[in-house]
Amino acid sequence: MAQKRKPPALQQKKEEVNRKAIIWTAASVGGLIVIIGALLIIANM
Repeated sequence: MAQKRKPPALQQKKEEVNRKAIIWTAASVGGLIVIIGALLIIANM
């Protein structure tokens, strides 16, 4: 007899991926802001 397959839980995975993507994007933007700010401060010295 063939076993019945459980439906894939795609919504949970999509939410996790979206959270990770938001975190990575925010971290990248924050890092760029810090680097640009540091360069501006160094350039003005």
